[in-house]
Amino acid sequence: MVISLNTLATEGALMVPYRAMLDVLHELVEHVSWLLHEHRRARNTRWRKLRCFKQALLTLVHLRKNETFSQLGTGFGISQATAWRYVDETLGVLADLAPGLHEALTGFGEGNHVIVDGTLIPIDRIAADKPYYSMKHRKNGMKVQVIARSDGTPLWFSRATPGRTHDLTAARAHSIVQACRTREILILADRAYQGAGATVRTPYKNHREQPEHYQQFNRVHARLRAPGERAFAQLKPWRILRRARCSTRRIGTIVQAVHTLLTCNYPG
Repeated sequence: MVISLNTLATEGALMVPYRAMLDVLHELVEHVSWLLHEHRRARNTRWRKLRCFKQALLTLVHLRKNETFSQLGTGFGISQATAWRYVDETLGVLADLAPGLHEALTGFGEGNHVIVDGTLIPIDRIAADKPYYSMKHRKNGMKVQVIARSDGTPLWFSRATPGRTHDLTAARAHSIVQACRTREILILADRAYQGAGATVRTPYKNHREQPEHYQQFNRVHARLRAPGERAFAQLKPWRILRRARCSTRRIGTIVQAVHTLLTCNYPG
């Protein structure tokens, strides 16, 4: 009987551990491990296969390198199911620390402005999954909205919605427009948000005979909105968000967990 190499690797027959480097600070791993330590103490957990530091490292490897749970389990000497449970637990702890919408806007008011934008998190789905297919990006994914400071620092990430969801529809569903209107916060957004009204400002549509002051407005608007791209750029180094293989229901949790990692304060 002939067994292919891919079949053996899938079944775990050829899975062997190896040493590798992870491009995150040691202090970040320690910070996450202390969060897990507090979580375990609150739940009165007596024994685990992995200590807090190893569990934190396991999760960061998954997020940073997008390794499968089979690979993680082999590398850390645990089963695939245990690896999934440990990662899921850590993601929940981190996601719970991510700010809510109203918390993120605390301190902002009249005279301030934020940048709102949306991005697509590619997912591993077939073309038949129409709710997840984005015509704009020509791929399957989940849509995430961000509110960023004027310098591009992310303040808040929304939960994930199917990729075909329009940015304006998502912004209204997440109450972004309403929350900023209540606080009289100016929103700078791209043309996908035209028609939002309230305090949302978008570029004028391009016309052949567009007045000069319209063109000037668009140039200034683009310059002020450009830093907002940095918010999503900070997600790209986390390879799990380049092409997620997990359930679509977990992507929002992953994004919020990564946001916590990006904004947490720790020595160094």
